[in-house]
Order: sequence, then C-alpha cells, then structure tokens
Amino acid sequence: MMTELEMLKKYTSKASRFMMVEDCLLHYRVEGAGQPLLLLHGAFSSLHTFDSWAKKLKQDYQVIRLDLPGFGLSSAFPDKILSIAKFLKLIRRFLQRLELDKVSLVGSSLGGWLSWEFALKYKTQVNNLVLIGAAGFVKTDNIPLPIKMMRTPFVDKIVRYAVRKQTLEVFLKEVFVDTSKVTPKMVDRYFELFTYKDNQASFFRLVNSNFKDRTKRLKEIEHPTLIIWGEQDKWVPVEDAYEFQERIPRAELVIYEDLGHLPFEEAPSSTLKDLKEFLQINGA
Repeated sequence: MMTELEMLKKYTSKASRFMMVEDCLLHYRVEGAGQPLLLLHGAFSSLHTFDSWAKKLKQDYQVIRLDLPGFGLSSAFPDKILSIAKFLKLIRRFLQRLELDKVSLVGSSLGGWLSWEFALKYKTQVNNLVLIGAAGFVKTDNIPLPIKMMRTPFVDKIVRYAVRKQTLEVFLKEVFVDTSKVTPKMVDRYFELFTYKDNQASFFRLVNSNFKDRTKRLKEIEHPTLIIWGEQDKWVPVEDAYEFQERIPRAELVIYEDLGHLPFEEAPSSTLKDLKEFLQINGA
C-alpha cells in the first residue's frame, strides 16, 4: 500500500491545487485559457479519466477538473451522507471560489447526472451541456457489475474489504470494448485511487444511497446539449441516450458503435473532434 506522500507525488501535477469546500478538501486542476469547461468524472473514477482530452482542450479553453468528494485525492463528505443536492451545492461553491460565473459542463456517468441536475438548478450558470454515458434514470435493471455486487448481501462485505487489483481490472474491461486499452498503468491508477483513504467506503455508501429519479424535468433544460454515448456501453444502456435526446429540447446525439462506457478514454481523438465541433458551433 502506498503512503499518502507517495500517492500525492504520483497523482498530482504542477497544475494540481487543493481547496476546502463544504468541509471537503478538494483536489482540482485549472489549465489553459479561454471559455471555461468543467469536466466531471463518474463514480469509480477521478479527474485523471480526462487526461487525454484535457491535454488538447487546454490549448483553446480553460479546463477545470476536480476529484469529487470521496474520489481520487479529494476527501469524502465528513457526515458520510450522500445526495445529488450536496454534490450540486459543493460544485456551485467550488465555482464561486474560482470566481467563475458561467461554465460549460462536461460530465461522464455520475458526472453527467450531476451536470444535467446542475443545469436545472442553476440555469444561468451554464453555457452548454455535454452528457457522456450519463446516469440519472434510476432503474433496477441494467445495474453495473460493481454496484450490483456492493448491493448484494454478504457479497458486498467481501468486495468492500477485499478488493484486489484483478477485481478492478475486471470492472475496467467491462467499460472498454477494446480491452487492450486497459493497460497495467491504467489498472494501477484506478486501483490505487479507489483504495485510497476512505474512497472505497465512500463508493459503498454512494451505491447504497437512495437517489430520486428526476428525469421528468429534463424537458426544462434550455441549454444546447451534446449527448455522447458508446453503443456497447454495459454500464448505462444506449437506450438511455435516446431518452435523453427525446426529453432535452436542444439535444443532439452522437453514438459510437464500437465504444463502451468511457468513449473519451477509449477513443480520445475521434470523440474530442465531435466535442470541439459542438462547442465551436454553440459559442464556447
């Protein structure tokens, strides 16, 4: 097990900063200049998931990334209670601390859920919206493998206290179509950050929280929206992509037939091209 100092040395960069927000110590990065883009990662992940995109985007935009509470190098919510409202309040306060009045939101999975909920709650603070394999349709079927395991009696205790690197590799290979992209370095990153401090317990609390389905309100979203999806997504079914497109008035949908749940990690170049085209058309 790596020490805290070793983790910080390995998973921070010159752009890394730390900030106390809502009693959480947040790890974040702000890179580049131009229109601000806030990239929000999914559950089981960290800001590092956007490394490839950020390297290119920062040439034209101000790219902001953070590890959500209980993920990556950020601390968990002290009261151990999770809700969408708490995440939204923290994100809003974080942007206020950065003195950003308006951003374009780019969210993957859980980050996508937080993005569209943020756009509903704080409409005037959002320019454009990009949803990547976004969550939010609360269903009992098609539950991702890690969540299913942590919701299963007895199995949850085994997974919670005995996660091994091989287990993480199995989970990762579920979200990629081309499993050769799941390199030992990537497996190390996901494993080391998932098992860092209280992150594993935070994930357990997250998947066992009772979240309300507010997708009926998607029709209220007024922002230009790009929906990006891997057709072979095993974690959030592609059917949800069509639901988002149908319900959000100004939405356009791009589906990649040969990609999974993390299209921006699996095929950063082709997906980035579509993202930048959308942002340019919509004035970002």
